[in-house]
Amino acid sequence: MKHHTWKIYAAWILLAEAVGSLSGWLTRDGAKAYSESIIQPPLSPPALVFPIVWGILFALMGIGAARIYLAPSSRERTNSLRIFLLQLAFNFFWSILFFNLQAFGVALVWLLILWGLILWMIVTFRKVDPLAAWMQIPYLLWVTFAAYLNYGVWMLN
Repeated sequence: MKHHTWKIYAAWILLAEAVGSLSGWLTRDGAKAYSESIIQPPLSPPALVFPIVWGILFALMGIGAARIYLAPSSRERTNSLRIFLLQLAFNFFWSILFFNLQAFGVALVWLLILWGLILWMIVTFRKVDPLAAWMQIPYLLWVTFAAYLNYGVWMLN
C-alpha cells in the first residue's frame, strides 16, 4: 500500500461511519421509544446487534468506496462514487423515518428504494473493482433482512 493510500481508506471509512453514527445519534430517543413500545416481528435480534452489524457494514462500505476512488479515473468510477453517496444519504434518512417519525410504511418504501440503490451500487462497483462490489453483498443481505423487520413492524403496529 502506498504511503498515502491508507489516508484515503481512512477518509472513506470515516465518512461512512460518521454518517451511520450521526444517524444513530439523531435517532437515539426514537430507537429507545421503539424498543420499549413497538411490537417486533419474529427473528428480531437484540438491540445490541444493530450497532455492531452496522459498524461492520459501514466499514465495508468505506473500504469499497476507497477502492473505487483509488481506481483509474473513468466515467464508471465517477458514477460509482455518486451512487455510493446517494445510497449513503438514503441510508441516513431511513432511520429518521423509521425511529423518529415511526412512519413504518413510508420507511419500508424508502428502504426498498435503498435496496435498489445498493444493488445498483454493487453493479457499478463491479465494473470498476469486483472486490469492492463483493464487499457490499453483506450490506444488501442485511438491508433485505431489515426490510423484513420493517414490514413486520408496520404490520404489527
